[in-house]
Amino acid sequence: MATAATSRGFTMPFNLRLRRADVATLNDKNGVLEMRRKKRRLLTSDWGVVKCCCSDSVVPIRMATGSGNNVEKCEDWRFDMKKSQNSQVVRAPAMRFASPQPRFISKQDKFFPRCSPRNSGPQSRDSPPKRDTGIANEKDWGISLLNENVNESGTNEDGSTWYRESGEDLGENGYRCRWTRMGGQSNDGTSEWKETWWEKSDWTGYKELGVEKSGRNAEGDSWWETWREVLHQDEWSNLARIERSAQKQAKSGTENAGWYENWWEKYDAKGWTEKGAHKYGRLNEQSWWEKWGEHYDGRGSVLKWTDKWAETELGTKWGDKWEEKFFAGIGSRQGETWHVSPRGERWSRTWGEEHFGNSKVHKYGKSTTGESWDIVVDEETYYEADPHYGWADVVGDSTQLLSIQPRERPHGIYPSLDFGSTPPTDEPPDESSTSQ
Repeated sequence: MATAATSRGFTMPFNLRLRRADVATLNDKNGVLEMRRKKRRLLTSDWGVVKCCCSDSVVPIRMATGSGNNVEKCEDWRFDMKKSQNSQVVRAPAMRFASPQPRFISKQDKFFPRCSPRNSGPQSRDSPPKRDTGIANEKDWGISLLNENVNESGTNEDGSTWYRESGEDLGENGYRCRWTRMGGQSNDGTSEWKETWWEKSDWTGYKELGVEKSGRNAEGDSWWETWREVLHQDEWSNLARIERSAQKQAKSGTENAGWYENWWEKYDAKGWTEKGAHKYGRLNEQSWWEKWGEHYDGRGSVLKWTDKWAETELGTKWGDKWEEKFFAGIGSRQGETWHVSPRGERWSRTWGEEHFGNSKVHKYGKSTTGESWDIVVDEETYYEADPHYGWADVVGDSTQLLSIQPRERPHGIYPSLDFGSTPPTDEPPDESSTSQ
């Protein structure tokens, strides 16, 4: 049985074993969200066998897809410094500049840093974010905004300083933004950190929850990350829609090394789902990129794709990519693996599959070394027509977003809506680099 390829290039952004409780009918105060009770079952994804090899060592992992049964293989993109000049295939590097967590931090401050008493300063955050962690859920961020205006600062026993501020901004159309800012720096100024937390709402039913973090440490490592979760009514379908996104980047203070990630997820109440990520990394003379995407139309049509490539300053380049399209058991898969030597010599292998929906699969492929195949086999087609994490899941994990209370709308006042002239494209931002 052929196994469907997945666009998860590295680790999974969600817990693969989800406890899905029944979601009762939800009614937003402004009437933009209605969720009917849906019976769900405990699902265990086949992806659960994928191991995360990138903790504090910050190691990207490559998922390679072959043409045969498309069972994905996990390869560690590590870079062997001793073999880099002689090997035909060079692995992308591990990045090891992430700093350890602060010492002497209590368990409460570690897991509930926003719950410290008013008369004590916030704990220092002097570590860059981890790579390949996807988009965290609300409970992992622990946003707890203060209900009153605060403007305070202080000095700790070690000479480090801190500040904490909170407030509320109001605007037209019922706009309200509640926010809290905090930060601090070491006594000698070599390390500092900043955090901003917010929730936004207006009379159209728009709700947003977010955070932005940045900092640098004594080793010279610097970082920035932001996370947003949004509920709004789609302008063209009038359906409730939840969108989540995360951007993360870090730069080493001791090496020519750094990385960047952009993740996004979009869901609507009819089952339409889009997910994707763009990633980039560099370690001294090596750079690598990855893009992947998934699109479910809510009616059984699925598109998935991945494109990964890397290069060295010596001129070596390599990569692989694949794409699959399916609907009602009929569809195709195709891909390519390629390599370019410093002298410009190119090797590639292309492969494809055509699934006809009648247990017949046409498999074909060729390479620049002369190998080729073109056969029809009896094989059951397997693919996921629905995302393993969809609308019901994201609603269940967005309780804090849904609980945001907008300003009360005066009687007879209606929100102004701007539908624009063209429908949205939902296209991710362009990357400066392109694959070969």
